[in-house]
Amino acid sequence: MPRFESDSDARRLGEALAALRQERGLSQAQAGERVGMTSQGWGLYEAGKRSGLFRPDVQRRLTAALESTPEALALKLGSPAPAAEPAVVQGLQSGGRAFAGPAPAATTRRLQLSNDDLAPWAASGVVLEYEPGRWPRRAQGCVIEMADGEVRVRLYDHADPDALFVRGVRGDEERIARAETRQVSAVVARLDV
Repeated sequence: MPRFESDSDARRLGEALAALRQERGLSQAQAGERVGMTSQGWGLYEAGKRSGLFRPDVQRRLTAALESTPEALALKLGSPAPAAEPAVVQGLQSGGRAFAGPAPAATTRRLQLSNDDLAPWAASGVVLEYEPGRWPRRAQGCVIEMADGEVRVRLYDHADPDALFVRGVRGDEERIARAETRQVSAVVARLDV
């Protein structure tokens, strides 16, 4: 793991832990329960407010609860942001209040439905906008990319370490093994064309 020296490094490490947890479809309470802590305790690690997350033994314990490794956490983290060079200050200066522009938008994709399997939630011809990497909430639409290349659109219900539970055709619950999926994405908009 790279050396961390600032609050932003702690936040980034916490965000990487949160991303691993969300990929597994676990709530903070479920993840915390696996290591004997409350959801609030787990949330403090994800918020970067517990310095213990920098310790290798803590990383091993937390990532093991997610059926992962500290190495996977490091990969989620990526390389550390380059350190800013200290500015040379002469007299009193202000960074100003200039508008820096909007934050970069998350990458979204679109998919047009070709059947009425999800009616009345979404009918044939509706374009769904979905965000890869964003985990869906209960009763939210989701796009599931299967390992064999098939793409399924369903309503997310819940997940456990082995499977996703979704609703689709005729509102019936469907169990999809996680091993059969490549990616699950939350639907963020329905666009009637």
